[in-house]
Amino acid sequence: MRVTVFGCGRWGTFHAWHADHIGHDVMLWGRPGSKNLQELQATGRNAYQEIPASVTLTDDLEKAVRHAELCLVVVSSQGMRSLLERIRNVEGAAGKVYVLCMKGLEIETGKRLSEVFCECMPKTRVAVWVGPGHVQDFLRGIPNCMVIASSDAQVTELVIEAMKSPLIRYYYGTDLIGTELGAAVKNVVGLAAGMLDGFHYGSLKGALMARGTKELSRLVEAMGGDRMTIYGLCHLGDYEATLFSPHSHNRRFGEDLIRGIPFTKLAEGVHTVRAVMELSKEYHVELPIARAVYDIVHGGEDPKTVLTGLFLREQKPE
Repeated sequence: MRVTVFGCGRWGTFHAWHADHIGHDVMLWGRPGSKNLQELQATGRNAYQEIPASVTLTDDLEKAVRHAELCLVVVSSQGMRSLLERIRNVEGAAGKVYVLCMKGLEIETGKRLSEVFCECMPKTRVAVWVGPGHVQDFLRGIPNCMVIASSDAQVTELVIEAMKSPLIRYYYGTDLIGTELGAAVKNVVGLAAGMLDGFHYGSLKGALMARGTKELSRLVEAMGGDRMTIYGLCHLGDYEATLFSPHSHNRRFGEDLIRGIPFTKLAEGVHTVRAVMELSKEYHVELPIARAVYDIVHGGEDPKTVLTGLFLREQKPE
């Protein structure tokens, strides 16, 4: 199968490697002037891996779209809409199958990424791909489990069949609301976990995990999803990779914030928490952990006071 990966950062490059590894004809697209693409073109690798010579690198969007039968979109959540608005103008773009491999919400609208996709490219087949795992671990041959979800079961089946691999066991997702919210908001909980690490309060992560799943399950239910989805791979199952791993950008952002160290890599939770607070207002669901992260990261409030306040709230039934 011909596969195009849109986005040549850490995860985009891994997805290109993985698709090539399982036998597909792969093209990897990066925007013109992308430093990531320039590095791959000049050296054949990035900080994490080598890119196979059989993977075609390009900054030509039309060429990338025309190449593909299956399109893996691996750009930042906030940059997805503008990319799709360009892709949809390419002849034949609507006939492809698209897989959104990011975790986040659109800040301006609070919309899930599949909702943004359907606005930009209506009546086009789309799935989301979420779940635990780090590039570094996959490249060492450590397998993991992930979820492919779509509102169309045939699309889910097509994507899983195309991407089946000894490295990844896929599960079929049927609840797009819970799957996408769970994947996005676990990054917010990751920020809080990193802050706890910064204060050497790691023993509080257990309570953070228990309450994080609880509060998010209420929001998912209020939005029409299945609250139990949060206890699966999209959220709780991804906590180790996000709340504990040294590879987690969100955890590291939180820790470095407390330590006063600038963090320059992408931590999606920083953006996502703004959209989450809008959803909290819209659906009248209290989200104490998300509120605490928002108040610290965007409100400039004292991290120690806010974080310890989370664990000293009034007593009530669990």
